[in-house]
Amino acid sequence: MRCEVVAVGSELLLGQINDTNSSWIGQSLAAVGIDSHYQTKVGDNLERMVEVIELALDRNDAVICTGGLGPTQDDITREAIAEVMGVELQINEDIIARISDMFGSRGREMPEINKLQARIPVGASPIPVQPGTAAGIAAVVQRDGVDKYIYAVPGVPWEMHEMMNGFILGDLVERAGHTSIIRSRTLRTWGTSESKLAEQLADEIRRLDEQSNVTLAFLASGIEGMKVRLTAKGETEEEVAALLEEEDARVREIIGPIVFGLDDKNMEAVVIDLCRDLGLTLGTAESLTGGLIAQRLTMIPGSSDVFRGSVVTYASDLKAQLLD
Repeated sequence: MRCEVVAVGSELLLGQINDTNSSWIGQSLAAVGIDSHYQTKVGDNLERMVEVIELALDRNDAVICTGGLGPTQDDITREAIAEVMGVELQINEDIIARISDMFGSRGREMPEINKLQARIPVGASPIPVQPGTAAGIAAVVQRDGVDKYIYAVPGVPWEMHEMMNGFILGDLVERAGHTSIIRSRTLRTWGTSESKLAEQLADEIRRLDEQSNVTLAFLASGIEGMKVRLTAKGETEEEVAALLEEEDARVREIIGPIVFGLDDKNMEAVVIDLCRDLGLTLGTAESLTGGLIAQRLTMIPGSSDVFRGSVVTYASDLKAQLLD
């Protein structure tokens, strides 16, 4: 099962809002074994939205649209899905009642414009989970005799999360007819470059492409160092864990001792743990970094048993006076 994410909104293209929804949805799809090879952003234009959704259906089994389900004139995801399906929109009275009750519970009357959020393409169904005024959409369309699936969720993150967790992920897994699991592990490295790592691991990457259910990718992360992400797919948690353990050992053998941490364990956490294991305390003297090192060290829970404090000096005379 392959699923594309389409994020709708001109504000995303203009850089006014960061598209965190697509990242969250991609991570959630991976966790239940659904492949997501494409993520697309499109502005609030009906013709382009229809084009993007059609393309997503051509190259995937399902598409999740996020955004464009509000009550204003530029919220046209419903119209785009109806055009893709070749049907009209119809008012769903149950959704109107639900939205009206939401306003009523706050002592307010529902504005007429909110009735636009109760329009659903003929043949589609409202997603049964509706935490806000925006109703989600679930639809089945046929392309070349094959069923394809369209879902639409609000752009408001918490509402989208509720619909994804409460309905869409389970529905996709059921339709896929499998229970594959995708998990990732990140090796944190220091003291090398992306090009050097790619050179060292070139043969291993070729081997993985030909023989394995594991993929390998690089992520340059500034002061966090270079990250090597391993991703494995299998039928059970045990199978995936074994694949990741095996590949972890292979990569470490190839690139040597530059791996300092795993997943969320950053450099400062490793330094604190190392000092604790050796019975050492730690202090810092900073100038150009302006206390950044101390700040990062103190962000580690329980670091106070190791970290004693920091002296931050910038002027040359104070450096000589306090640090000499």
